[in-house]
Amino acid sequence: MLDKRQFYINGAWVAPIDGQDYDVIDPSTEESVAVISLGGTADADAAVAAAKAALPGFMYSDPAERLALVKRILEVYIARNDEMGAAISLEMGAPIDMAKTNQSGSGTWHIQNFIRAFDEIEFEKVLHEKSPDDRIIKEAVGVCALITPWNWPMNQVTLKVIPALLAGCTMVLKPSEIAPLSSLVFADILHEAGVPAGVFNLVNGDGMGVGTRLSGHPDVDMVSFTGSTRAGIAISKNAAESLKRVHLELGGKGANIIFADADEKAVVRGARHCFQNTGQSCNAPTRMLVERSIYNKAVETAVATAEKTKVASAHEAGNHIGPVVSQAQFDKIQGLIQVGIDEGAKLVAGGLGRPDGLNRGFFVRPTVFADVNNSMTIAREEIFGPVLSIIPFDTEEEALQIANDTPYGLTNYVQSQDGARRNRAARKLRSGMVEMNGTSRGRGAPFGGMKASGQGREGGVWGIEDFLEVKAVSGWASDAE
Repeated sequence: MLDKRQFYINGAWVAPIDGQDYDVIDPSTEESVAVISLGGTADADAAVAAAKAALPGFMYSDPAERLALVKRILEVYIARNDEMGAAISLEMGAPIDMAKTNQSGSGTWHIQNFIRAFDEIEFEKVLHEKSPDDRIIKEAVGVCALITPWNWPMNQVTLKVIPALLAGCTMVLKPSEIAPLSSLVFADILHEAGVPAGVFNLVNGDGMGVGTRLSGHPDVDMVSFTGSTRAGIAISKNAAESLKRVHLELGGKGANIIFADADEKAVVRGARHCFQNTGQSCNAPTRMLVERSIYNKAVETAVATAEKTKVASAHEAGNHIGPVVSQAQFDKIQGLIQVGIDEGAKLVAGGLGRPDGLNRGFFVRPTVFADVNNSMTIAREEIFGPVLSIIPFDTEEEALQIANDTPYGLTNYVQSQDGARRNRAARKLRSGMVEMNGTSRGRGAPFGGMKASGQGREGGVWGIEDFLEVKAVSGWASDAE
């Protein structure tokens, strides 16, 4: 079993001050594969103190030097891609091939995109030509607490750490205690790339301990959190005492509106997207809204897609989905499947229990419910598992009403060959992102939501600017620059 009890503070691996042992469980086998330490208040304080001490030097460093640092991080990250993928697969159950491509690769993608976006950031500029002695200065927010989830570890870590570095912030990262191994590899990558001591720090811990201390710490200037809406509300309340900036990327209950003129692959594409990463994605299209004239055929297609979706160990090569991350997550999903049955949704694929042949590990059957209405629990709550709810609609207006009738507002999807209809829908859907006809968002597009899905944006220029304060200066001595 791996011993990963140390934290990374002030440029070195150090023993916990008041830590408690915590087992990391392989979700494919239910066996302990590593032991970490859950830090306490003293560990969080030590990390924040290191970040605070490093801030003046790093905050006012040359932006070109910070860009060069991130480019070195990218080189090391790419060289250690397979090691990163193996850690992710072991800790949260992503199949090994997917872990080395999609999961680890998401980190490469984001680092590359931030490097491109950095050219668009103007740290100093003239207000406008009529005020030549007014300057707009963008400077680092300060010390940042970065709290990340287990479902896409490097996707979220790089979306926070890299723009914070480029902005000139110093930081403390608290990864999910359920899936911490990849973040420990990431800390080692940053050390190898030469990140100055104190600029990046990592402390493992749980939300009630280290998470609460960081989000309320008087020396933390910003909290960037990705996770559940419930936890996001608690963090916001705690952070409000010190009026620090809060960035939240929270849950979702995406609607995938499939009109009768959608392309023939739309239903298969939507179901596969729902099941991807074993349904553990906040932007998963878990509500499939289907125009009634093609509804029965769409249900048949979704069922066939679920039945063709292979479930197997994360250690097995190939194209399949793995287990969900933990016993608690498995139990939650099983409970919601039962609620769906009890509330009268029609179970047409999957259901309760593990798939055939898998009697150990947190494996869930790819599940499809038909004849769902939007008041049912499975249509309202984020299940975070491979569970698809299909809802019929008759008109465009009804589809939009159903799609927007949710507390969430992260990503919605539209499938239609009618361009005018797609554009109308995109304007009226209340979500931070809309993806249409299977077209992914482009490089540098902002990621984030509305309503209970959070506030702020990650990725590209928007992601860097989230870590910058804007300062307006008058009476600038232009001749002294």
